Amino acid sequence: MKIEFYGAAACVTGSCHLIKIYDKNILLDCGMYQGIDAKERGNEVFNFNPKDIHYVVLSHAHIDHSGRIPYLYKKGFRGKVLCTEATLDLCAAMLADSAHILLYENEWQNKRRIRQGQKPIEPLYAPEDVQSAMRLFSPVSYNEWIELFEGFKFRFIDAGHLLGSAITEIMVNEHRKECKLVYSSDLGNKDIPLLNDPEFSESADYLIMESTYGDRLHEKGEKELDHLVNIIKETFKRGGNVIIPSFAVGRTQELLYTLNNYIENNLLPTVPVFVDSPLATESTRIFNKWHKYFDEEATKLINSGDDPLHFKSLFFTRSAEESMALNKLRKGAVIISASGMCEAGRIKHHLKHNLWRPECSIVFVGYQAEGTLGRTIVDGAKSVKIFGENIAVNAEIHSLSGLSGHADRDGLEKWINGMKVKPKKVILVHGDREAQKSFKELLDSQGYSVFVPNPGDIFIPGVDHIAESSTRDKIKFLLDSLEDVDAMPKDKLMELIRNAINS
Repeated sequence: MKIEFYGAAACVTGSCHLIKIYDKNILLDCGMYQGIDAKERGNEVFNFNPKDIHYVVLSHAHIDHSGRIPYLYKKGFRGKVLCTEATLDLCAAMLADSAHILLYENEWQNKRRIRQGQKPIEPLYAPEDVQSAMRLFSPVSYNEWIELFEGFKFRFIDAGHLLGSAITEIMVNEHRKECKLVYSSDLGNKDIPLLNDPEFSESADYLIMESTYGDRLHEKGEKELDHLVNIIKETFKRGGNVIIPSFAVGRTQELLYTLNNYIENNLLPTVPVFVDSPLATESTRIFNKWHKYFDEEATKLINSGDDPLHFKSLFFTRSAEESMALNKLRKGAVIISASGMCEAGRIKHHLKHNLWRPECSIVFVGYQAEGTLGRTIVDGAKSVKIFGENIAVNAEIHSLSGLSGHADRDGLEKWINGMKVKPKKVILVHGDREAQKSFKELLDSQGYSVFVPNPGDIFIPGVDHIAESSTRDKIKFLLDSLEDVDAMPKDKLMELIRNAINS
């Protein structure tokens, strides 16, 4: 077995890790690059032939983990996509929305290209690609061991990050030797509304682990929620609106649950809350469908007859006309709109109409990737360009990291230390370089053997050899040319690798 790292290697987005074993190729996620990652790495090229992929084992529905599956299909993939039931439903909504955004952006880009005398280009994928790709999805329950082929089986356990999100535990049997590989994907923050805390894996021989907040600590969730209530109250006193750029799937539903709790318990006056995102509306319906995955507190509310995701002053806008009408509201409204990083969708219109107003507040409740509009605002820009127009940043800017769906440094450390047996190797992915460096130093100090791969690096379990970026093409060519690398004596394999590097 060998593992090749492509997406989310030395960056946050675009999760994609390729496992090669026997004659099978399995992807762990197939996500889309976002922000600066998209600009530097691009979503148009795969470093493997999609036709050669037999399975995609998908951890959850967020676009940076699932977003290139329709493109994988477009380029020839016809295998199976395995995920939890809730992830399947969320992907149907999210990937359709992604295709709509890609078409819109492509039309705008082509108009500019034609004016410049250039040929039009195709979008990454279209709605029909999504529809075809979704036919390849197959649902799997938590804690159910699935044998994909002889010598390879896996199961999902709850990652507590998003409805249906999963930690993937893989058992590989090679030549009568059993090896356990665990892929954490995104680990949830402690005490996220609606969701259970992440489950612990008892052990792993090799661990592929996220590191998004490997260098940071969150404020306690309750303190951040109290802060949100105060922001709303103070903003309304100033005569402004509260604009919350929020991920339509996950963060929006958690916010609704929180606001419902505060309003029903008279901790917050009844305020009009507008969810301006068709995807968020559909996702909320899916959340209600799969409430069996909710935590104990939310389950009690449902069993008592209460709908924790709805209250009297909550309004879902559907049409473009309804969305545009919100821009006429000058004060006293909470507007939750996608996208969470302000890269596309209706949120850009709400920022255009409120960001320049000092009486308003903009509240960020999730991770902002480098290079995104959201990150630019959070980092203190005095003005930003929206739809070609320079908009002053005069509104109060708040970033509530305690409401993040990702575990912080302490949460990540607690999770890995919850294993009864330390992994032989920890491979850090899904984090920027500073976060990974900081978390690696912490794990090194505790006796873990840690590796941070670059794009294209190759890890061979049991051989303890990593192909660094400068030599990965030589190593990849060698390994692909060997008929049965797993059965080869380690000393012989290492000799071939050394010869390849020096050639």
